[in-house]
Amino acid sequence: MSACTGRVVLVALASMLLLAGCETSTKLGDLLQSKSSDATGALATAGTAGDPASTGTIGTEGLPPVNSTGLLGSDPNDDLNQGKKQFRANNFGIAARYFRRAVETHPRDAEAWVGLAASYDRLRRFDLADRAYRGAIGIIGETPEVLNNQGYSYMLRGDYAHARSTLLAAQAMDANNPYIRNNLALLKKSFRSGKAIQ
Repeated sequence: MSACTGRVVLVALASMLLLAGCETSTKLGDLLQSKSSDATGALATAGTAGDPASTGTIGTEGLPPVNSTGLLGSDPNDDLNQGKKQFRANNFGIAARYFRRAVETHPRDAEAWVGLAASYDRLRRFDLADRAYRGAIGIIGETPEVLNNQGYSYMLRGDYAHARSTLLAAQAMDANNPYIRNNLALLKKSFRSGKAIQ
């Protein structure tokens, strides 16, 4: 009986190791990216939060800590910060790997979930991005930051109807947010040209 139990445990461990290696080509990205006037960035750094030429989200500075130890990010070498660093360097697959590890380690960290979603958006894995956005919404709700990122995600897909309704919902919550305004302007421009943003 104990030999059978040992084999079951061994098979379970081997299965978990195999699953841990899945989706390595579609890893999540960083929440915070340097400003971009051409709207290529889904996220912005805290240093560009007041710059209306920037697009993407307003970041996660205002998000409350949701796990018992506070948000990740105090150690510059932790998975969250490494994910941000790789995302800013446009290494979205590597960033996704770090964000995914951050989410696995701290499943109640909304910033890690949004970073994961943004990375998946950049890797054009929208099915996985949607799942990560649902994870963030399950923790903090539909905040203007999350809705803005989702709207940007829909623009990347060329789904203008969903992008518009999502961005308008974000704007209704935070009318003075420059990132939401810029994404709405980008949506209008993209719709007129008939081309999804890249």
